[in-house]
Amino acid sequence: MSFCSFVGGEVFKDHFQPGIYVCARCGHELFSSRAKYEHSSPWPAFTETLRGDSVAKREERPGALKVTCGKCGNGLGHEFLNDGPKRGQSRF
Repeated sequence: MSFCSFVGGEVFKDHFQPGIYVCARCGHELFSSRAKYEHSSPWPAFTETLRGDSVAKREERPGALKVTCGKCGNGLGHEFLNDGPKRGQSRF
């Protein structure tokens, strides 16, 4: 499942079939469907990345990190700290 490049709407927001979400640009594995959950944002929401090198992060503002593909640098959105479904979890 190709993830990101949000042009024309996000088709995977309500998609909950088992699988791996990959970068739309290079195919690098980013998130597992096991980490996906329903959220009110217009994009899919995940609690964690598939691996430690799945994404790169840099602080954009307090509580929000800019997230890019760990392989090609494609923009993926943000990690919102302490905004996941459980206390202390992040939301990607």
